[in-house]
Parts: sequence; structure tokens; C-alpha cells
Amino acid sequence: MPERKRVAVLADSDTRWKWGALTARRLVPDHQLTGFLLRGRATPTARQLGEVGVRADRLAEVTCAEFLAEIERERYDVVVLALVGGAVQAVLHGARALWPAPARRPVLVTGYVGVVYEKLADGLLLRHGADLVLANSRHDAQRFRAVYEGVGADAAAVTETALPFLGGAPYEPAGSRAHTVVFAVQPSVPDSRADRAYLLERAAGHARKHPDREVLIKLRSKPGEHTTHLEEQPYQRLAERIPGGLPPNCRLVYGNMGEVLDGTDLLVTVSSTAALESLHRSIPTAILTDLGIREALGNHHFLGSGCLASWDQLDSGLLPTGDPVWLAAQGVLPAPGPDRGTDGAADRAGDGATGWAGDGAAGADAYAVARAKVAGLLAATRLPSPAPYYTRTTAPGYLPGILARHHLAPDGTPLPGAVRPAAGESRLRRRLRGHLREVARGAYRHGVQRVAPVIRRLGEL
Repeated sequence: MPERKRVAVLADSDTRWKWGALTARRLVPDHQLTGFLLRGRATPTARQLGEVGVRADRLAEVTCAEFLAEIERERYDVVVLALVGGAVQAVLHGARALWPAPARRPVLVTGYVGVVYEKLADGLLLRHGADLVLANSRHDAQRFRAVYEGVGADAAAVTETALPFLGGAPYEPAGSRAHTVVFAVQPSVPDSRADRAYLLERAAGHARKHPDREVLIKLRSKPGEHTTHLEEQPYQRLAERIPGGLPPNCRLVYGNMGEVLDGTDLLVTVSSTAALESLHRSIPTAILTDLGIREALGNHHFLGSGCLASWDQLDSGLLPTGDPVWLAAQGVLPAPGPDRGTDGAADRAGDGATGWAGDGAAGADAYAVARAKVAGLLAATRLPSPAPYYTRTTAPGYLPGILARHHLAPDGTPLPGAVRPAAGESRLRRRLRGHLREVARGAYRHGVQRVAPVIRRLGEL
């Protein structure tokens, strides 16, 4: 019986942990998963990890330097970097320092957790150097290759896949149950208190206009928790300020998005990746235009989707449906053809663990090409040293600062003291250090959500 492959996933937030762990499952179906959470402001809490619902055989919190020491000491077959671009770049340069010549090393995989609508060039070039840079759609793959080829970098690592958490049963109308509208909020879109209060009031207003409907405000985190993006104006606190409170048929909910979508009849959001999950299941989906269609909001990404709508239109009964051609280009559904309906229902019924995208050779399995690439790299006796585009020659004023933030020298080696030896440190000392770290995080989150907004308002006086 072949030995199970060892996979390590390094993530810096709850959402990226979900993406990384599910990507590992798609790329290497039979594996032993070790999870690592990069220590920082968005390190998820136990509650957030439990809500994601993806478990690892082992889970540890580490710094970048500690993770590099781990993959040098322990032999991992595949490493999935589910991180922001700067952290990916730091790990890639650290790996280059560990293996400066062709060697037996892990396959390095990275990508994006959702819709890519800002900092395209910056984020992509910070991810260059991984063996696979996963693109969630044909549209993204074309854009990624264009960026790499535009700077003269090798684009062979770009591999078309799909979001790994697309799945679930196709939508069935409410029937006898209450019609359920879900407003999927985002931590930082929109970012102003006034805009967020407006959207919350419109959701509550929709519930008042339709007392026969249930309106759920789907929250990402509880006050004091952080996600991929900072949330300075939590909807929980804004709801407390609504005169008379939320109507009886409107409430705040947490939970796994896939489970929430199981009972959803209309998904409403500004630009959340939840829209793609909803569209994948053919659930009516609305991308709000109330605050305009703007790059800062990310809803411009949905131009041509057929889903742009305002609360006024939704109040009047509109149930937007996605355009099949747009959905296929975004890797949400397979391209419509003579053997499948325009909504791709024939394929979706059995997509369970594989998903799909527009890779012709891959058929309905979006990860077939990526799995084949990983298998080929694993079969190689040695792999070349990682070769990121950014070096001390191409970006001498940019790269050293990125590495320094992760306690790495310009050559990718850990700075003195970056790796704390575990041997000789008592259990009490480790617990005390962990407690102090949580206190510091709590103070930081309190400052972001309580103090910073007050100072900002005072500055406007």
C-alpha cells in the first residue's frame, strides 16, 4: 500500500485556512495534513476554525522563520501557502535559502482565496516562484499569465483550477418553508460606518416589507475576532443602534457558509466570494449596486454576471440569475453545451469533491491538471531551487523590507533570534507566552474596532 503523502498548509486567517486545507484535499486526495497558522493580527480563534469545519491531523501556530525550520527538519511532500502575497514571498525566499541548488524538497503551491479585483500585479509577483500558482478560473489564468509574461517571468506555474469550496446541492425553491434571504456581509466592504449602517437598514427594511420572508445577516466574525480583512465597524454593534431594533424576521447569524446556503433562496452581497458559492448552486444572487459599481467595492468584478441589482429592485421582487457564459469564464459553472443545460445542472449534481473549470482536457474536474502537475513534481528525483521574480537585483528597494517584516535577512535566512529553541523552555513559560500573546492581540483588536473609529471621528471635528 503506498505511503500517504505529507502535506503542510500554512495559513494566516480563517478563510485562507479553509482555502488551503480544501485545496490540499483536491490536489492530494489521500494525505496526512499538518496545519500551521502564521502568527499575526488575523490568526483565527478556535471558534473560527471550528466554523470553517476543516480539520488537520495536527495544528500549530508559528512564525515564518519557525515554519521554515519545520519544513527543513520534517519531510513534507507538498506545502500549500495560503497567505497574503508578502508572506508567500518570504516563505519562497526562505525555501530558496534552504535549497539553493536542485534538491529533494516539497512542492510549493499558492493561489488566491477568492475574487481577485485589486493589486493584481503586486499580489501575483509576490507569489511568483511557487511551483504552482493556482487560478480560480479561465479568466484569472489568462490575467495571471499576462502579468508574468509582461515582466519577462516564467508563467508555467499558473494553473487553472476552481475555488475548492464550490459544492453543495443544486438550489430547490422554498416550497412550503419560509423564503430565506441571506445578506452576506464583508469585514471591510464597504468600510465607512454610514455605508454599512445603510446596508444593514436596507436589509432590515426588506424584512419589514416582506414579513413572510426570513432575512439573515450572515456575519464573518464576532467582535474581537479578525478575519482576512480588518473590520472596524462590526454589524453587531450597528444593529444595536437601529431604532426599535431588527424586526422579528431579521436576525444575525454565524456558521459555515455552505450550510447557510443550504436553506437560502436569495443571496445578497456587495462583492463577497459567497456570491460565487451561491451562483455555483444556481441560487438567485444579487450583487448590490446601491453604493455604486466601483473598484473600491469589488462589485465591478461582476459586470456581465446578470446579478447586479439594488435593494429597491429586490424589494420589488427581483430574483437575479447568473449569465451562463460569465459563470463559465469565472470557473463557477462549466461552459453550456449541447449535452448540458444552460445552468450546468447535469455536471453540478456530481461535483462533490472535484469541482471544475474550463480546462478542456480536464473535463468536469477542475483539479485534474493541477493534480497531474503535482504528481509529476513529486515523481522527480530533485526539484530546482525556487526562483521568485523579485530578487535583490530586480527589487532592491522593496524585497528586503518584505523579508525583514518576517524576520528574514535579504538572502532569505532567518535573522538572529528569529527561531526560538523549544528545548529547555518550560511548559509554564510557553503557556505564559501564549497568554501574553492573546492579550496583545485582544488589545490590538480593541484598538482597531473601538479606539481607531473614535479618533477618526474626532479628527473630522
